[in-house]
This record gives sequence, structure tokens and C-alpha cells, in this order.
Amino acid sequence: MVAGQQSFQVISTVNESSIAGRPVALDNEGKLLPWPMPDNIGYSYSGYFLSQWTILWDQYNRQRLPYYFCCFDFDRTTFELIPDRHWANSTGYLRAMMQGFVERLYPYTGDPHSLEFLENFVDYELENGTTPEGYVWSQVPYPSANPGSVRYTGWSQHGEDFVEPHVVGEDGYAYLRLYEMTGNTKYLIAAIRCANALVKNFKAGDEKSSPWPYRCHARDGSLENGKGMFPYSANVVEPIMLLDELIRLGQGDAASYKRIREGAWAWLMKYPMNNNVWVGYFEDVQGSMDNMNQVIPLEFARYVLLHPEKDPEWRGHARQLIDWVKTTPKWPKYIVHGAMITTEQGNGKEFCCNVPNQCCDSHSARLGAVEALYFAKTGDVAYKEAAYRTYNWVTYFQGLSGAAHAPFSDQWWFTDEFADGPRRMMDAFWAVPEWAPAEESHLLGSMSVVTKIAYGAGSVTYSTFDEASTDVLRLNFVPDSIRVGGRTITRRKDLEQEGYTFDEKTHALSILHTSSRDVDIQGESDQVPPSLITFDDPDLPAGTSLRGQYPSGVVDWGRGEWEIGKPLGKFGTFTLTRSNSEAKSEEFSFYAPRIFAGIDVYNDGGSDATVTIRSPEIREVVYTIKPKELRRLRTGWRDTSSKVIFDFTNGQTLRFDNLAYIHP
Repeated sequence: MVAGQQSFQVISTVNESSIAGRPVALDNEGKLLPWPMPDNIGYSYSGYFLSQWTILWDQYNRQRLPYYFCCFDFDRTTFELIPDRHWANSTGYLRAMMQGFVERLYPYTGDPHSLEFLENFVDYELENGTTPEGYVWSQVPYPSANPGSVRYTGWSQHGEDFVEPHVVGEDGYAYLRLYEMTGNTKYLIAAIRCANALVKNFKAGDEKSSPWPYRCHARDGSLENGKGMFPYSANVVEPIMLLDELIRLGQGDAASYKRIREGAWAWLMKYPMNNNVWVGYFEDVQGSMDNMNQVIPLEFARYVLLHPEKDPEWRGHARQLIDWVKTTPKWPKYIVHGAMITTEQGNGKEFCCNVPNQCCDSHSARLGAVEALYFAKTGDVAYKEAAYRTYNWVTYFQGLSGAAHAPFSDQWWFTDEFADGPRRMMDAFWAVPEWAPAEESHLLGSMSVVTKIAYGAGSVTYSTFDEASTDVLRLNFVPDSIRVGGRTITRRKDLEQEGYTFDEKTHALSILHTSSRDVDIQGESDQVPPSLITFDDPDLPAGTSLRGQYPSGVVDWGRGEWEIGKPLGKFGTFTLTRSNSEAKSEEFSFYAPRIFAGIDVYNDGGSDATVTIRSPEIREVVYTIKPKELRRLRTGWRDTSSKVIFDFTNGQTLRFDNLAYIHP
């Protein structure tokens, strides 16, 4: 908590000229537009979560650090992440948030590396961070660890050897969804252990004691001899999600799960939904009935919007919780060029965290997600507009910005930047498919996890864990046929029964399948999804000259004419730059013939720059890049190139990223 903040406005206007150090873009009404492409929502929104993923994958391979650290800075020269070894190690809910991110990222990209990363992340916890057998809270995840410790037993500033039961539920749900994604039963077993511990330690609760305590000793469940132990946490929706899913799957002791689930729901409806005592979430906060937070009510609102069958009053409850978060006097909210920005927690005098435009994107992304999902469910366009402006603010935090950081330091919070924020940004496309990139095909959201997916020219094929699911996509083609389990399904006006709806204008496709896990979408298109070289790959820090092959077997860059560049301007991650910016021409060769599809280019200068791209086999294409403009260039070439040549006019300030190529 920030000290000395004894008075603040509940809602104030902060129309600063920059966000995270990046100049704002405004529409003709003075309202905030997204970064880095104000006129391209799909590029800007996807750039947020894709840039965070490229950083994760790079650092995973570059340093092989298990991500148990809470806080990071990064070296401004090499841009390697530097963990803070003086603060509590990363919490259990980080791992749950990371599962939620990858659950959405994998079907969006089809990248199997995302699953590899997640399994490594979770496996580390299962090997190094669960309670001993024989404890009252047995074989469940510890929430945190002491600074620098590679094993978890809880953070000693709260006490020793403790658990946070709501995190047991949150982590358990993540284990269960990972089991559904991979089929690996060790994650199912871990989830059942979490559920069994929640059943064993459930109490009816009252106004001052929740069904499970906020924090208690793992060995015996006691609250004594630890200053961080506390009897109340309103966050029972996470355990409910775990119990609901096990009940649905018929796994574990379903009868006991149903009984405990009903008890937890009854307590939630009787107390927090009436008195708004939304306390007890964060790992570094002492227990208090005064320090409210927005995570618990907004995550509950999201749950009932996605599962309205669980709550007959879902519409009113979701709206009530959104309104409470936006108006509560417990912490300040800000209007930034028409975007509502929320901080995370407070007691009416102190709050966390600092004023906007430096941090913290994940909490506003959560607000945007719930408002977008409320629009998707009700059609209320006011919530869509509110979500759009809030999400626009969030986009300014993508990549590695030196001016975006956690409070009190130049650090970043790993949870906010690389797990929680990205997963809630991905809800944007699920709720409003027209915001997704129009020139690409993506699966945007599914009520079931996606176990495999492949994208082709005029083709998307995928499988879900459940036979029955509603899936949302945006296509860059018109589907000619959609098959479920090999059988053609019918286009319909609604999804009251198996079939699909398709919006001719936005190419948004919604599918309800009930007879099979396997879906095959086919249509006419010559747009083959390209492969990308992001220049964020392992072991190549900023300033590295590219010599020979990179990546191996793909491109030959020559003898150092090109190099890896640091994040600059509207590029939030590593870039491609030239060793001699005055050179009028540069080239590279494909190791084997490839189709050069295009590249992203940014002009950091003050005047127009021209780049002409040509190949010995193919006609040239010419582009003019305006000052401070970022453009995605697409050549439209259909034939392979042995060599690609760039000719420059006034091109000293050009930077490049995301080189796109197609295998013939």
C-alpha cells in the first residue's frame, strides 16, 4: 500500500500527453485511440498480448529462469529481464493467470511453444511448491516463497508454512484446465487434491469469517502465530469454478463438491453481494476488512457472464459489480482522454497503486473485459464503448517500455505485464470479434479448451476437449462448408441448436457443436498464414550483428549488414535495423526459396521515407512511410524469392520487425 495518500478524488481526470512514455493518439472528439496503430484495433490489441508472449518465450529460452519471481526490471542495453531477489517470490495466482493466458493464446496462434512454456511453468510448482502429505491442507500449492528461494512455503513476513485457500481453488482450476488442454492426468490429480482440501476445510462462514480463511497455516489450518493469518476472503468464486468443473466432468467426489459448492455460493450471495466487502486477494497484503480490491468482484462478474445458467440474476449482479468497482470510494479511478482507468485496491485513505499512465494495465484490462463481455451478452453498446476506451489505454503498455513500471521503482510486476493483463486483453476479441485483425483468421474464444488447431489458406481445423461447445472466430475468408465430426452443419439465425452464424460484414463466425469435438472450416482464399521472424528469439541481445543464418535454415543475412535493434518508437520488442543506416540498399537471401510476404516498418524520423522492395524473380513494390508512422507492409507476392532487396530514400530512421514469409 502506498503511504501518505490520505485524500484523493474518487474519480478525477488525468489527460496527460503520454501513457507509459508513449505519446497519446486521440480521435476528433479528444478520446483515446489505441497504440501503436490508432486506426487498426486488431493490430494494436493483438500487439499487446503477442508482444508479451514473445518476451516470455525469449526469456524462457535465453535465461532458463523458472518464473517464480514477482518483480523484474530489465537491462536497457541488452533488454534481458533481471529478477528482483529481494521481494516475495511469485504467487500461486500468477500460475493460474498464466494458464488462463495460454488457454486463449494457443488457439489464437496455434503455437505449440505456448503449451511447452505453460507445462514447464506448472511442473516447477508441482515439484517445488506443494504442501506435504498428511497436512490438513495436504498436497496443495503454496501461494508464495521467500525472496530468492527456489521452493515455496509461503512468505515469512506473513508467517511460516501457510496456504491461501482461495489460491488453492484458483490454482486447482488452472490445473484442471491444463489437464483438459493436454490430457495429462497428473494435472487432473493435482486439481482433485485441491478440491478435496477445500471440501475438508469448508465452514459455513458468517459476516466476519468466510467459508475458507484468507490465509492459514498449512499443517493444521490454524490462524495463530502468524501476523498474516486472517479469517476472511471474499474470493470464493475461484474455488466454486474448480468445484463446478469437476462436477461437470464427473471427476473426484462430485457429491461432496456439489454440497460445498452450494454452501460457498449461499455465503457469497448472503454477504459480499449484499455488503460489498470484497477483501482478501493479494499475497503481500495483511488481512483487513477495510482494504477492498476490484479483482474479486470483477472476476465473479466475468464468471456469471460466461455462465449465466449458474446465476438467475446474472445480468443485475454483473452490472452491480461493474458499477461498484467504477464508483467505490475505496480507491481512486481516473478518466484519461475518455478512458476509465482503475487502480487495484484501497481502504479509502491509502491505495495501490500510483497514478495512471505508469502502471498497472492488468486491472484496467479486467474492467474492459467485463464490460466487453457484458455488451456481448446484453447488446448494451454503452458498455462496448467503455470497454473500447479502457482497452485502448491498456495497449500503451505493450512490450518493453522504459516508462511503464510498477509503483515505487523501475520494476515491472510479472503478474500484471505477462499473465493477467494479456489474458484479459484476449477477452476483447472473444466478446467483440470485429476488433480482431480483419486480414487474419483466428479462433478467438471457446467455452471448451482447444486441444489442437491448424490454420491454412481458407481453412481452420480444430478440436475441443468437449463435444459440446460454443466457439467464436473471425475469418479472412467466407466459409463454404463447416463440418463437425465430418458432418456438415447448418447456418442458422441463432444458436439454439447445433449450427453456426456468420456475419458477412465482419466475418465473425460463431459455432455451436454438440455432436463432436472436431470442427473443420473450409472456404476459398489464397491468403496462406505466414510464418514470422520476430527478432525476439533466444540468445540474441540488442546490438547483435546478424551473420549467416538466422533463424537456422530460413534466412542468410550476409556479413553483418543487419543487426538486432532495441525496442524503439512504436516497436515494443526487439527490432531489425541496419548496421549502416546511411546505406542506400541492403539485402538478405532465403536459405531455401520462400515467398516474402512482408514486414512491419516504423519511421522514427521527421520526414517521409521511401522503401522499395524487390527480388530478382519478382516485380518491385514501393512504400512511403510517414514520420512516426508504423505500417504493416504486405507484398502480395505469390512466387518464391531467392533474394530480397531493400532500396531506401531518406531511410536512415527506418526500423523493421515481424518479417513474414511463406513456405511454398
